[in-house]
Amino acid sequence: MGPPRVAHPLLPARFAARVTLGLLAFFCAVPAGAFPPYRSTDAGTADPWVFEVRLGLLRFRRDLGHSVYSSPLLRLNLGLPHAIELIGEMEVRPGRGGLTDAAFGAKWVPLRGSWSLGMETLLLLPLPDAGGTGVESQLVVTYRDSAERLRLHLNAGGFYDGRAATAEKGWRASALVEMKTGRYRPGLEVFARKIGSAPVEVLAGPGMIVDVGRVDVRLGLHVGLTAAAPDVVLDSWTSTAFAVR
Repeated sequence: MGPPRVAHPLLPARFAARVTLGLLAFFCAVPAGAFPPYRSTDAGTADPWVFEVRLGLLRFRRDLGHSVYSSPLLRLNLGLPHAIELIGEMEVRPGRGGLTDAAFGAKWVPLRGSWSLGMETLLLLPLPDAGGTGVESQLVVTYRDSAERLRLHLNAGGFYDGRAATAEKGWRASALVEMKTGRYRPGLEVFARKIGSAPVEVLAGPGMIVDVGRVDVRLGLHVGLTAAAPDVVLDSWTSTAFAVR
């Protein structure tokens, strides 16, 4: 992911406190979006007191002849000292009563270098039409070459979701390769997930992150490689970052 760009000068500590309290209030009132437009996440965190805002403009999912649209999607990250990052995620699906997924958690990356190693854990929050909670936790690994042009991200972990009528548990794993060429960061990802005794879902496809100044434009296209996976998933995101103290 690399160091986030700081779009504005340092802001007063009072504003930082308000932002932090506002985030906590919002999340306690978000599927894991991970590292949009991908399902993987990197072994990196935002710089201390840098706030990252990632807005999903559209997620289109086509499966067995049925189309599903989700908008907006949101991922908010707040960097803390000691390589810790607070994470919040949510998804809204029009026509489904609003909020359809929500999570809040943290990432910690104690080992940093060419090979970075960390852990990300998310608490799956209750939804308007589904009580209960859940948890998702995974090991995250990132390799960066000396020129910071090649990046390899590996994730593996498990989850438990008690919000459905029947609780779901299983595992997920992914691999993502990125190349940085000027303003462009093309990538290729393979993602797999298994819920209980159901067949394994496998998705694969390309993505692109484009630096257009104070924001990034992020596009991803994944296709299903197994019968259990959706046929096509298309993601469109934008991202920015700024210091809060």
